[in-house]
Amino acid sequence: MRICLLPLAVLALASCGAGAGDGAVAVAIIGTPAGMFDDGVRLAPAAQLLRGATHEGLVALDQSGQVVPAIAERWIVSDDGLSYIFRLRDSSWPDGEEITAPEVRDQLRRTMARLEGTSLALDLGNVREIRAMTGRVIEVQLTAPMPDFLRLLAQSEMGLTRGGSGAGPMAMSRGEGDGNARLSALPPETRGLPARQDWEEVARPIAVRALAAGAAVEAFARGDVDIVLGGSIVDFPQATAIAGPLSRGTVQVDPTVGLFGLTVRREAGLLSDPARREALSMAIDRQALIQAFGLGGWRENSWIVPPEAFAAPTYGQDRWAGASIDERRRIAAARVDAWKGPGRAPVVRLALPRGAGSDILFRQLAEAWATIGVTTRRAAPGEPADLELRDVLARYVSPVWYLNQFNCRLGAGLCAPAADALVRQAQATRDPARREVLLAEAHAALAQSEVYIPLGVPVRWSLVRGTLGNFQPNAFAFHPLFPLSQPTT
Repeated sequence: MRICLLPLAVLALASCGAGAGDGAVAVAIIGTPAGMFDDGVRLAPAAQLLRGATHEGLVALDQSGQVVPAIAERWIVSDDGLSYIFRLRDSSWPDGEEITAPEVRDQLRRTMARLEGTSLALDLGNVREIRAMTGRVIEVQLTAPMPDFLRLLAQSEMGLTRGGSGAGPMAMSRGEGDGNARLSALPPETRGLPARQDWEEVARPIAVRALAAGAAVEAFARGDVDIVLGGSIVDFPQATAIAGPLSRGTVQVDPTVGLFGLTVRREAGLLSDPARREALSMAIDRQALIQAFGLGGWRENSWIVPPEAFAAPTYGQDRWAGASIDERRRIAAARVDAWKGPGRAPVVRLALPRGAGSDILFRQLAEAWATIGVTTRRAAPGEPADLELRDVLARYVSPVWYLNQFNCRLGAGLCAPAADALVRQAQATRDPARREVLLAEAHAALAQSEVYIPLGVPVRWSLVRGTLGNFQPNAFAFHPLFPLSQPTT
């Protein structure tokens, strides 16, 4: 008889080792149990994974980050890009009732109304009408083309629900009073797909638990979990330090797109002028910053919108035209010196989440800003800060996504109303060339306002057991749970 003594944090994930006993895939998601079971329009990353597994929308994202059919089995797009017509699968809600186009229409309308005030609502701003054409056909009409519309529909927040339950592809159960979730893949025939007789033998259940980063990495190193998801730069040092030799070949870093930098929270003191805000950005040696983490392949960025997001970028990768870091720091220091005076101390308060990675990041930024005469203090939780870390993954690759993150309606920091107006014009036009021009102008207005200090792309990492299939690093760092339950052949 084999006896295992495991910490309570992993008892629900596995019995005497990852995937043992009932053959479940043991998954640890970095986060909190409360965050994993969020049910709103601003979902934590862990909640996005659970919602995506249990609440499909018209379309979904696969393990490579590509859009695939979900409740809609197929669709067509009009030549002008203004009409998307979806044919629904012959599938049912968990209570056995048929999923119909009128109900899907009503749910999509309600969801979009609930999203008001979020950046996702801004992204979906071109939706004009949603209508049911027949019992299984639904049309979405747009005021202007949205090249990334399908990817937006695939977001977890767009999943459909009825009576608190979603339409698969997995069913979830959870224990009373704990943070565990168990997911079971639903038979194909319940989702409008051909039946498979060996379904119960090939579809593995998934046991999910939210853990702090250190606990998740330790559980992986012991062999208690098969995969750890949701790592960021804040906890990246723990992945390499705790996992040690076991991490070889198992640390997967996604080639991400998104925002990783510092949002200006207050326009006061040293940061009251855009030129001095730019001085802080100029003083940062971005490659030296990431070298402290021992992370290769990271892409720095000194612009809000990376040039490659435009079809024909009007600016290069380096914002300061190849000036050396010493030249940039001389210019930045002169701007700080010109501002200093009686009662004017060049001090910035920086808000960062707790974690070993944040400690490294703070030291690197403090050293960079010290070279131009600026003192950096770390803001305590809840304390007002001048700058705050912004670390968010892009939902789609377009200048619109980046620009909408700074829309004044979101209240996320300093903003530029002129840039917002240009983005609205760009989204409303049907001329692709004109759209690019307007978005470039919007980016220029936002960059000149210096509301954000870009550093580079977000860091997202996972720990993946070599025996686990159907995991693929991707630009959106979204790793759906359903594929983990499926055979690799």
